[in-house]
Amino acid sequence: MTPYVLVKFLHVLGAIVILGTGTGIAFFMLMAHRTNDVAFIARTASVVVVADTIFTLSAVLLQPVTGGLLMMLSAIPITEHWLLASLALYAVAGLFWIPVVFMQIEMRDLARQAAVDQRSALPPRYFVLFRRWFAFGFPGFGATMLILWLMIAKPF
Repeated sequence: MTPYVLVKFLHVLGAIVILGTGTGIAFFMLMAHRTNDVAFIARTASVVVVADTIFTLSAVLLQPVTGGLLMMLSAIPITEHWLLASLALYAVAGLFWIPVVFMQIEMRDLARQAAVDQRSALPPRYFVLFRRWFAFGFPGFGATMLILWLMIAKPF
């Protein structure tokens, strides 16, 4: 296996982890939210925060490294339009993902506190955060999907 193939494999694997973990987290968080079971929401949100930290964060940090190595190994200039668009979209995805991490942590903490207090309902702040978290997922995930398409198609 050549260094280029190895780095490309790691880069594609990172994209899969970002998209897969993001999809899984969104699904499980949404399903937990729909139960209105405070203890279940608290447990799910706790796992979501851990999964985002272990999987998504590591992949997000490695993508620019493997992408830069691929540029070096293949002599692709950074001025390629598809690559510039990908980098811009990566920044957009980050602008939506970073706040989501903090929202998830706060939602987890609010749900944990509600479960400890044995309240039957989550506080209003939780629902504000959930709606924002849900809304931020569309541009963040959409930007990531467009990056994947640009990496494959290199349309311009």
